[in-house]
Amino acid sequence: MIALVLERQGELALREIDLPTTVGPDDVKIAIDTVGVCGSDVHYYTHGHIGAFVVREPMVLGHEAAGTVLAIGERVRGLKPGDRVCMEPGVPNMSSRASKLGIYNVDPDVRFWATPPVHGILTPEVVHPAAFTYKLPDTVSFAEGAMVEPFAVGMQAATRARIVPGDVAVVIGCGPIGIMTALAALAGGCSQVLISDLSAPKLEIAGRYPGITPVNISTASLKDAVDAATDGWGADVIFEASGSPRAYTGIFDLMRPGGVLVLVGLPVEPVAFDVPASIVKEARIETVFRYANNFDRAVNLIASGKVDLKPLITETFDFTDSIAAFERAAKGLPADVKLQIRMPGRN
Repeated sequence: MIALVLERQGELALREIDLPTTVGPDDVKIAIDTVGVCGSDVHYYTHGHIGAFVVREPMVLGHEAAGTVLAIGERVRGLKPGDRVCMEPGVPNMSSRASKLGIYNVDPDVRFWATPPVHGILTPEVVHPAAFTYKLPDTVSFAEGAMVEPFAVGMQAATRARIVPGDVAVVIGCGPIGIMTALAALAGGCSQVLISDLSAPKLEIAGRYPGITPVNISTASLKDAVDAATDGWGADVIFEASGSPRAYTGIFDLMRPGGVLVLVGLPVEPVAFDVPASIVKEARIETVFRYANNFDRAVNLIASGKVDLKPLITETFDFTDSIAAFERAAKGLPADVKLQIRMPGRN
């Protein structure tokens, strides 16, 4: 079937490619409706690799998706043709030690859409395990359904932080994941979240949400803003979501004694980490790699109306314009938060 294929670094094509179509007994076949353009997709396009994951042969892109069930396997229960769904893109080995520990996201054998050598889902139809397919409530649109995957990263970050009601949090980085981490932190009980960046348009979008205070670090001091919000005590939780090595300079100055630093952004360059500063604060340090056991909770939060992701969708492209969507995403325009791609003929 036709798909958006990353032929090699810097080269995309909309072309026919042979993809699996057989529905196994525990699988569902899904007609794709909406797919989000993720930063990792763009990074594979522009750089050809992310760490040890290297594009060595043509690969279909896309892993943030929602659609409609077309067919189900004989053992599938709880889903039927016509159901609107979103899909968790990482499929682990459920008998692995990591899966048995409940941390299937770090299973070494996990197969994750659009992560070499696994194909993604920017194509009209896909076959996926029913166990990692989630029904969307009527109140959740396909566009919102395609946002569940990145929001699940924010949910994982908030969960790892072990937020206590009333906590004050800081999010460094106002990209899609940063904003969704801030929203997850508020939903998890934070009384206030300060979010910092250099992009005034993104900060303006984040600042529209009650409880989020934007801080433009090109004109203001994040440390001063945190001190003002906490009477000089420091934030309970720091989420590093920018991936910038510069963000680590003075990061523990933002934290109260005994606070937590949650690492969400993935730096591509070495980071200077101030170990003595972390020890003096007796900081707890957590890391986030994708998510585990929270996709359904992310759907429920969106359906409840407590988290509104619609303002983060900047523009939707037709599938036929997928290459243009990626070219736009690669530019990193300041006002762009989330770009999405929609399949033709979908209602």
